[in-house]
Amino acid sequence: MRGNISTHAVCTAIRDDIVSGAYPPGSRLIEELLAARYGVSRVPVREALRTLESEGFVTTRRHAGACVAEPTAQEAADLLDIRLLLEPLGAARAAARRSAAHLKVLRGLVRLGQARARHGDPGDLRQLDGWFHVTLAQASDSASMTALLIQVRRKIDWVYAVDLGGTSPGDVDRYWQEHGAIVDAVARGDAERARALTAAHLEHALPAHRLRHPAPAVR
Repeated sequence: MRGNISTHAVCTAIRDDIVSGAYPPGSRLIEELLAARYGVSRVPVREALRTLESEGFVTTRRHAGACVAEPTAQEAADLLDIRLLLEPLGAARAAARRSAAHLKVLRGLVRLGQARARHGDPGDLRQLDGWFHVTLAQASDSASMTALLIQVRRKIDWVYAVDLGGTSPGDVDRYWQEHGAIVDAVARGDAERARALTAAHLEHALPAHRLRHPAPAVR
């Protein structure tokens, strides 16, 4: 049983627990305890921790071993800057390379998000927003860009609490109207408009981001 779980699955499970806050920044990640938690041997746990260290979720400390990383305020701000550079580029590429299937999924997510916004059901809007942006990245038809964008978004989800609802139903509706405009530009193959609309959309969302944990001083 213990040998049937892949290193990739263990890595995903630990990463998800870090992002969710089950392991707070700075907490130790003890191989024996992780192996018991996920029902595996220490070998895939050790390999998973190496992968997570390369992604920036884990750090190794002298005398303490593997610990959850503690991003500085500057590192947290850099994540938003990186997304502001990458996602508009991904949207522009999507306008040139998207498939009919991508457009169908994107339009479906926009309809669902707009319906939730209109009927005062914001419970899953954050998740829908994530699916929208991941699908938009996938529509760029670039595996490397998609992987980078997903990693950046995971780290933003880890570092920041985000209230995408704004202060009124109108704020929520406008947010999803922006999603719809991006999809329209992608569907028309208008790369520059898709890029510009995505950049503006991300800028509008910046005030909704709040650091989950007090960030340590810049090292």
